[in-house]
Amino acid sequence: MSTTNTIVLRPRFKFYVKQDNNMLLKLFEDKKTTQSDYIVSRIDDHVFIRIPKDKQHFWSPQLHLEINKEFDKEGSVIYGLFGPNPTVWTMFMFFHFLVAGLFIAFGIWAYVNWSLGDSYTFQLFFTLFAVVIWFALYFGGRLGKKAGMAEMHELHHFMRDTLRSVGIHAED
Repeated sequence: MSTTNTIVLRPRFKFYVKQDNNMLLKLFEDKKTTQSDYIVSRIDDHVFIRIPKDKQHFWSPQLHLEINKEFDKEGSVIYGLFGPNPTVWTMFMFFHFLVAGLFIAFGIWAYVNWSLGDSYTFQLFFTLFAVVIWFALYFGGRLGKKAGMAEMHELHHFMRDTLRSVGIHAED
C-alpha cells in the first residue's frame, strides 16, 4: 500500500530474519560498547537507538526495534518504529488533547448560547481557532519529521549495517 496519501508521522516497518531473537538482541547490546556514534539501549525484547545528546536537536528521532521470536517458523521478526524523543511526543500529544478539549468546550458553549438566543460570536471564534491550531500542530509535526529525516536514515542505516555485519539480511 502506498503511503503517499496517508498521514504517517511515526513511520513503521517490519521484516523477518532467520536468526534467533536472542542472538539479535545480543548483537545490538554489544554495539553499545563497540561504537559511540549512537546510543543503544535494550529493555527485554526492545532496542532503542538514539542520536547522542550533543548531536540532537528538538526534532531528533529515535528508532525503536522490537525483536520477537517467530512462533510459526524458525527465525525472528523485527518491528521498527521511528518517532521523536518520548518527551517531545508526550508534549505534542498533550497539545493535541488540550486543543481537542478546548474545541469541544467552546463548541458546547457556542451551541448553548445559540440555543438560548445569546451572542455566540466569541465561542464560535475560539471553536474555529482550535481547528486552525490543530492544522498548525499537524503541519508542525510534518515539518519536524522532515527536519529529522536525515537522522532517520542514519538510524536505519546503522540498524541495517549492524545486522549485515554478521551476514543477516531481511526477508519478506
